[in-house]
Amino acid sequence: MPDSPPVVAAYCATFLKPEMLHIYRQITALERFRPIVIAQKREEPERFSFEPVFVVGKPVTHFLRRFWFRTVREAPWQISHREMRQTRRLLDNNEAQLLHIYFGHIAVHLLPLILHWHRPTVVSFHGADVMVELDKPHYRAATREMLAAARLVLVRSESLARGLRELGCPNEKIRLQRTGIPLDDLPFRERAWPNDGAWRFLQAGRLIEKKGFFTSLRAFATFQEQNPAATFTIAGEGPMQAELEDLARELRVREHVRFVGFLSQKELREAFYEAHIFLHPSELGEDGNQEGVPNSMLEAMASGLPVFATRHGGIPEAIVDGISGVLVKERDHTALGTALLQWTSRPQDLTRLAEAGARAIAEKFEQKAQVRALEEIYREAINL
Repeated sequence: MPDSPPVVAAYCATFLKPEMLHIYRQITALERFRPIVIAQKREEPERFSFEPVFVVGKPVTHFLRRFWFRTVREAPWQISHREMRQTRRLLDNNEAQLLHIYFGHIAVHLLPLILHWHRPTVVSFHGADVMVELDKPHYRAATREMLAAARLVLVRSESLARGLRELGCPNEKIRLQRTGIPLDDLPFRERAWPNDGAWRFLQAGRLIEKKGFFTSLRAFATFQEQNPAATFTIAGEGPMQAELEDLARELRVREHVRFVGFLSQKELREAFYEAHIFLHPSELGEDGNQEGVPNSMLEAMASGLPVFATRHGGIPEAIVDGISGVLVKERDHTALGTALLQWTSRPQDLTRLAEAGARAIAEKFEQKAQVRALEEIYREAINL
């Protein structure tokens, strides 16, 4: 009989938030490894129906322990002995050969497990988990200890790799692991550009600072002055929605802006194909929160949407300015509005932009290729 594939345990604090679809795709696309999932809690089981998922709940003393770690020890909280025993038992009972922890800050909390489990651990960083809270010496020290203990460290962009090297992570531990985009689900479709100014703009993501929605709204207002039939759809939920709606009213474009909330993947695909241009002017948050490479942006490019974004995080690794998309400075709504006016006046160039963007996704972010690369990283980690 053929050998059964080795088991990799994916640790997600919550399995799984709707905006983490890319993680679900990665786990469920594995072929040469058999995945299991360990989580602190489970959400959206109908949407994310993968099994097996083992839930190791937080102890009733969790919030007291967090308070004690922060105020007495002045250190990031870490899992309890009971949680560690339960998790190790799950790993061993399922004969896991490797533990893959999603998000660096979660790995900091799991440091005792990384140190005491007898198998290797890989940790993947996605963006916010590289710089947030690292201004605190105790958190920085714990992150460095975690990086030293992990067998390999995965990053979604070269910009995140630079951040980890600055923290002291040895370069030989870092592996570039890009987001995989399922091209069969998002086939390229050429857009018909409007000749009456009725341009349809789209942005999708959590309504948080780093996504740059305020910049998008201001740029759209500039564009809409000359194209009164233009509309802007904002897909997503988050803490800044009320502020964004207030700004839209202040800019006198509220009736042209649609806040449609979180969209299912099917609904988002439909929104891609209905739109003419995708906006994603990401920016560095005041708390250090940054992008790796935004998933919604990559999906939009694959579908044939020209993307207007910023020179932020890993975005320039996906978009060559003026070739496969358009990039402006962070928080520069004037430059973004000007670029939109200039490019929409040359529809033939927008078509070229869209075609090149889709090719870039096929060449660098195709899901099957990225999953095969991840499986090679898993084998490397086990054999080191």
